[in-house]
Amino acid sequence: MQIRNPASVFVAAAVIVASVAIAADHDDDAIEKFDQIDKFRQLEEILPTPNAYRTASGAPGHGYWQQRADYEIDVEIDDDNQRLTGHETIHYFNNSPDTLRYLWVQLDANLYAPDSDAALISTAPRFEKMRPRDIKRLLKRAEFDGSATIERVVDADGDDLPHTIVKTMMRIDLPEPLAAGATTTFSIDWSYTINRSDEVRGRTACEYFEDDDNFLYEIAQWFPRMAPYNDVRGWHNKQFLGRGEFSLEFGNYLVRITVPADHVVASTGVLQNPDDVLTPRQRERLEIASRTDKPVFIVTPDEAKMNESSRSGDTRTWVYAAENVRDFAFATSRKFIWDAMLHDVEGNPVWAMSYYPNEGEPLWSRYSTHAIMHTLDVYSKYTFTYPYPVAISVNGPVGGMEYPMICFNGPRPEEDGTYSKRTKYGLISVIIHEVGHNYFPMIVNSDERQWTWMDEGLNTFVQYLTEQEWEEEYPSRRGEPRNIVGYMRSTNQVPIMTNSESLLQFGSNAYAKPATALNILRETILGRELFDFAFKEYARRWQFKAPMPADLFRSMEDASGIDLDWFWRGWFYTTDHTDIAIEGVKVYEMKTGDLDEDSAISKAERDDEPESLSERRNRALAKRTERFPELLDFYNEFDELDVTKDDRRRFQRFLDRLEDDDAEYLGREERFYVVDFRNKGGLVMPLILAIEYESGRTEELRIPAEIWRKDNERVSKLLLANEPIVRIELDPHLETADIDLSNNTWPPEPVESRFRLYKDRKDKNPMQELEQKLEDDVALDDEDEEEQKRKGDGWR
Repeated sequence: MQIRNPASVFVAAAVIVASVAIAADHDDDAIEKFDQIDKFRQLEEILPTPNAYRTASGAPGHGYWQQRADYEIDVEIDDDNQRLTGHETIHYFNNSPDTLRYLWVQLDANLYAPDSDAALISTAPRFEKMRPRDIKRLLKRAEFDGSATIERVVDADGDDLPHTIVKTMMRIDLPEPLAAGATTTFSIDWSYTINRSDEVRGRTACEYFEDDDNFLYEIAQWFPRMAPYNDVRGWHNKQFLGRGEFSLEFGNYLVRITVPADHVVASTGVLQNPDDVLTPRQRERLEIASRTDKPVFIVTPDEAKMNESSRSGDTRTWVYAAENVRDFAFATSRKFIWDAMLHDVEGNPVWAMSYYPNEGEPLWSRYSTHAIMHTLDVYSKYTFTYPYPVAISVNGPVGGMEYPMICFNGPRPEEDGTYSKRTKYGLISVIIHEVGHNYFPMIVNSDERQWTWMDEGLNTFVQYLTEQEWEEEYPSRRGEPRNIVGYMRSTNQVPIMTNSESLLQFGSNAYAKPATALNILRETILGRELFDFAFKEYARRWQFKAPMPADLFRSMEDASGIDLDWFWRGWFYTTDHTDIAIEGVKVYEMKTGDLDEDSAISKAERDDEPESLSERRNRALAKRTERFPELLDFYNEFDELDVTKDDRRRFQRFLDRLEDDDAEYLGREERFYVVDFRNKGGLVMPLILAIEYESGRTEELRIPAEIWRKDNERVSKLLLANEPIVRIELDPHLETADIDLSNNTWPPEPVESRFRLYKDRKDKNPMQELEQKLEDDVALDDEDEEEQKRKGDGWR
């Protein structure tokens, strides 16, 4: 019988008693458990439940429906008073399963009422940064009234319809409920004053040219438009506050535009009466443009210059028709140069056309129509074939705005015709972006009033792809992960999934971040092949329909076969950022299997250990064993790393018990590297590692984001190596928008940076400087010539 130490029994009993007492005193204490947020939790709890209208796959369901509104409009521009007058007849088709007792119509011009919500909720400007023209616009906006005057609303028989104007919306009460599948027709007469761009800025405006006393009009959000009614929200009657743009129904348009007879009109749709409004020479040039491989002037710069001085007292009506579009816009001026070319887009002949004043030259004739054609080619490759017969870019007062088949773009060269690099690429990029909006949201008809990112973010992503196919090293502003780092590091953010009116850092949130997220999804998460297939399938499913965010998320997962809920949750529903650090690396090696060799290696490692300061100083101390050598014994000579006979017997017994296939692993030279990672930014992302070995060999290891599924804060990864690893770098290709690269390498490396004490101008114009130098050189040559003549030398 083994006798236990009584004292140890007593101590053990005391520990047990103490433990019981402590537990009794803390019965009410909460038990700490794993409290991390599950970053891989599925989105079903957030996304709407699939139904017959919108399926779990992200595709439209068998019961999907949408309304339709056809328009016949007569509009006239009063060039003397900058006023628009219109009459429209709307044929509204109730394709829903619901009975409607009233209709909602959008009155976007009411944004410019002095007492509009947009004016009332605008916050105070920063006066320390205001310029004189800003003060002018502030005061002009306060006194300007550009709201719509509704003169009458009548049914098909001409009887008045009761209507109520609610700020930027108007409710029309129907005399009889509109049953499912039924149609109603009604008409509206209205007018409003067009805002001047130098006084009140907006998505629509007229620009005044003082030198030649002319106006250029870009007309949009100009007619009462049907508000959508759908399966998600019913009537979309959310007020227009200026930031969240438009949600609209598809339909057919016939529009008669009456303008001064010397004006040229660019418009959504196809011109129906060219013989009435174009000269024989212009029609001949259009025929030539239909079979050339370069843009052709329909109205030349010289002709446009001559038109500027004309003042016709007559009017002319241009008739345009457009099928299956969700909106309609136009531009008109006597200042327009017009160039055009018929371009084949995957078998669809499309008129690519540009309209611009002489102030846009030579930049516009060089780049605009080419940018249109390039956009249609690349966007069609990644989505669907451009379905419309026309695509137009117009230069005027609006910096960048999109409508079906037509867009408004602002950049111009300097007065001397030179331009900066920023202006050149700014023009190409804004045309790509605005023409690209034909796809998102003009055809893939997302709700801009609610979700800006669904059109701006997706469009900015495809814009990035298109820019990269324009030329080598195109200076894209958005799309590259490294370009979003500053925003991701900032503190005043809201998630992408925020209503358009509540966004902070609007451009970064709604344009840059979703575009970057999709680029990362394409390059790093899915790969180009899977992504391109899924993205094209989403576009195909929802062209000429109205998708919601869940339809995009589900379609991308359905078509790619990859669970992306963690990605959508992190990038779109949070403000987390990428900051993953290599916290440390531990190296493990197996013994060789030879006891004597292992002993020698262990002794060498021990002897290589650095001597501590205390050890070095203590060597000078007098030792007692030096005075009394009899105190020395066996252990003073014995090295504990020596191999003893007992070590050899025990090791042999160990070998005898091993199976043959186990024994062969003894003495292997593999090294085991345990790399510890910490997720400091919160956004779970793949681990992309560049590994460099002692021999100079390199390899890349790509670890899916699912490595974080059980712990999204810290994780360790085992790397096997048959030679020493000398360097590990995380995210070597800058794929993940990691905001701090200083913690991405092992061993740690200093991050070099430079700073400057002055600021460069962003809009430098070396072309202008070169032109000035050439002019100066010519002037000097002229002076030299005059000097030579004066002296009578060298010149006869």
